[in-house]
Amino acid sequence: MKLVDHIAVLPVLLPFLAAILLILPPLQGRIQWQRSFAIAANLLLLIISVWLLVTINNQGIQVYALGNWQAPFGISLVADTMAALMLLLTSVLGLSAHLYACAGDDARGSFFHPLFMFQLMGINGAFLTGDAFNMFVFFEILLIASYALMIHGGGKQRTQANIHYVFLNLIGSTLFLFALGTLYGTLGTLNFADMADRVAYLPTEQLPLAKAGGLLLLAIFGLKAALLPLQFWLPRTYSAATPAVAALFAIMTKVGIYSIWRIHGVIFGEQAGELANMAQAWLWPLAFLTLAMGCIGVLASQSLRLLVANLVIISVGTLLMAVAINTEQTTAAALYYLIHSTLVAAALFLIAGIVQQLRGKAEDRFVTARKIAKPAFIGTCFFIAALTVIGMPPFSGFVGKALLLKSTIDQPQMAWFWGAILIAGLISLVTLARAGTTLFWRSQGNQVTSESTPALQIVGVVILLACFPLLVAFGGPVTELTQQAAAQLYQGITLTAGAM
Repeated sequence: MKLVDHIAVLPVLLPFLAAILLILPPLQGRIQWQRSFAIAANLLLLIISVWLLVTINNQGIQVYALGNWQAPFGISLVADTMAALMLLLTSVLGLSAHLYACAGDDARGSFFHPLFMFQLMGINGAFLTGDAFNMFVFFEILLIASYALMIHGGGKQRTQANIHYVFLNLIGSTLFLFALGTLYGTLGTLNFADMADRVAYLPTEQLPLAKAGGLLLLAIFGLKAALLPLQFWLPRTYSAATPAVAALFAIMTKVGIYSIWRIHGVIFGEQAGELANMAQAWLWPLAFLTLAMGCIGVLASQSLRLLVANLVIISVGTLLMAVAINTEQTTAAALYYLIHSTLVAAALFLIAGIVQQLRGKAEDRFVTARKIAKPAFIGTCFFIAALTVIGMPPFSGFVGKALLLKSTIDQPQMAWFWGAILIAGLISLVTLARAGTTLFWRSQGNQVTSESTPALQIVGVVILLACFPLLVAFGGPVTELTQQAAAQLYQGITLTAGAM
């Protein structure tokens, strides 16, 4: 058997093995060795993600049966174009955030590098899994790693935010199990493809239970994605985490949105009979209100980290509105926007971390402080990221929003969707202009801070910023991939390798 036959499992296997090796001698306790090894693992993961995407593009969907136990009885991984795009996005994000952390944040506590690898393993597994139970397993892996990463470096504020984060997610995990038990009791399977085949033929008396299980899953994924009214944990948690961890967390809300696409797009989609599109009636108003709440949070933010966390909520609301419209064109456009919004949120979290270091006691709060030494570089980075968030050309935010607006032209929700996106963009423009003016132009006295920015932190930010023009320059191939991913999603998950 060739290595390419195992390519679908490598994004899960590689970070798992790397994490195990990092906690064993001779790497344990040697921070420089751990940094070099983990950077190499991240680079290899990036190469594998590109390889997997190319393989799917040439050969079709890759299905991997663990232990050669075939679905629906065995554990299967399904790598389609959507999963491969999410893996590539995670790899770029992981490499950038990890390089930033290697400048010193990783030494603030123990086991940063193994935990980072376990987090990547959980995220990659959630994107690749072909059944709902293993989605729960990978959710638990990524959550347990995130609990420890969240508290990395210690501190009262971080500990308090982590307690709320852990408590909420423990409730979510318990409800996740209840939902899976309900769906297994009615459908007799948790394999995605098998569930999609059976759901349309459920007896009438089983429909309420199956609907309850599906809506409970929507609530759980809504908690992960920060859907209103379950979004209140996000600003405090993300703003309290270290910059590298917050940047990696930028993909976490997208795991929730991806799961809604998988469960409510594939299993409870058009073919689901009486249960077809049962989430749409709930999703649209909640997504709209999530975006509105994000706008209010952005206007009320008193620090750059809090502002970025609320911008994440705006992006979640935008994406979930697109999910609620539920057409192939909107899904393709939303995937492009998802990639762009995740990268720009991560970049802004890293920039906020550098600003926090440079401004001394004022940190990243919107108050006047001493002048920043050599503000040109970090100010330019902030300016590029801000233009991208707002949606100004020539950056990817403009393309993402244009694709979203174009995809809804014929939809009855068009007026609400356009109005929400444009108003959110205007609010982002005002708040980011205020933030940039306060942080980089307004200063107190002539004294200049002496802190400098480590090279690895700059490299981490530059990698993310470089993605914005690249997403525009390669807009044609990227949109072709997102359209292919949306088409595969609406055709449903297959258990046959090479399909599509």
